Amino acid sequence: MPFQIVRNDITKMQVDAIVNTANPMPGYGSGVDTAVYKAAGVEELLAKRREIDVIDRGCSVITDGYRLPARYIIHTVGTAWQGGDHGEEDIIRSCYRSVFKVALDNGIETLAIPLLASGSYGFPKGIALRIALSEIEAFLADYDMELYLVVFDEKSFSLSSQLYGDIDAYINDNYVEERAKEEYNGPTAWLGGQPAGGAMMAQSMALAGDRHTGSLADAFHLDRKNRKNKKESARECREIMADHAAFDVAEDEAPLPEAPKSRPGKAKSLEEAVKNLDKTFMELVFSFADDRGLTDVEVQKRANLDRKAFSKLKCGTTRNPSKSTALALAIALELSLDDTKDLLSRAGLALSPCSKQDIIVQYFIEREVYDIYEINVALFEHKEQLLGCAAGSQ
Repeated sequence: MPFQIVRNDITKMQVDAIVNTANPMPGYGSGVDTAVYKAAGVEELLAKRREIDVIDRGCSVITDGYRLPARYIIHTVGTAWQGGDHGEEDIIRSCYRSVFKVALDNGIETLAIPLLASGSYGFPKGIALRIALSEIEAFLADYDMELYLVVFDEKSFSLSSQLYGDIDAYINDNYVEERAKEEYNGPTAWLGGQPAGGAMMAQSMALAGDRHTGSLADAFHLDRKNRKNKKESARECREIMADHAAFDVAEDEAPLPEAPKSRPGKAKSLEEAVKNLDKTFMELVFSFADDRGLTDVEVQKRANLDRKAFSKLKCGTTRNPSKSTALALAIALELSLDDTKDLLSRAGLALSPCSKQDIIVQYFIEREVYDIYEINVALFEHKEQLLGCAAGSQ
């Protein structure tokens, strides 16, 4: 798989090389650096670092992995965040580029790298992530390598609200309500002796868990902390009240906002619609690719697929793709929502309002954001399978 995000201890990754955030001078500091030295063997690694001596900022060197599962360690030296006006971003970008060059020079095929500068160097995680994704994407556009972005724990990688502030609200509006209908048989079902109040009630109960035994208003207050749009929250509060027999809502209240609607794609001519009727999944993929002037290699890389997997689809060895692969190809081709649904149907698949993965992908398609790396960050944070590859750990 070309690129995956995994939650793991980087010192336990079974890859050709891991990346260490090193000090410029021989010795080791806090965070990843300390963990790498302890796992590799302090005496051996420190002796080698003294041989290497100073490493300039933005540069990288390679050593053996010693006691690590990884064969090599690539040490790169970043810089501390000073507000963004002192060339910090350029140095961190140089770190990524020098790491990739060292990896290529040493025949590395599988590489695990932490989110550089987001720890003790103090970079805002949103900025650190943007740098990482853009540099990784640029590198993989030209080279083939199995690359893992490794995060240690969930708390250190909570970024989707920074990148896309309304994504959680969108998921709640489009997913929680459907799950509530599915699990509790619609808004008239009873939850703990009280009639359910639609999406927000289900969400509030889920957030509260077994610990919460307070009133409906308390449940809404807990949920409201997680919503950035206060006006929307107020309207949804009225929705809860309307469903709850204990409240009276005036008939002249402002109407509730409608559920988000997908953007209509460019209208197809009858000829365009008819000519695609008999196409298989991959025939339609190549038809869209031709229309957009994309080569097979460009489609493969933009879909975050390795060459072998794409070749099997292309040659018919794999007749129909997985849902993750099909969605990845739709993103690679920058399809509208209607075209995405059409493509999925050729493989016997469909977007489901009860699938959080589908809702998240639909969110990005509706906003015409087709960067598969950013989409996979959102999927990773919500514990959903990544597009183009299987989310897993080493």
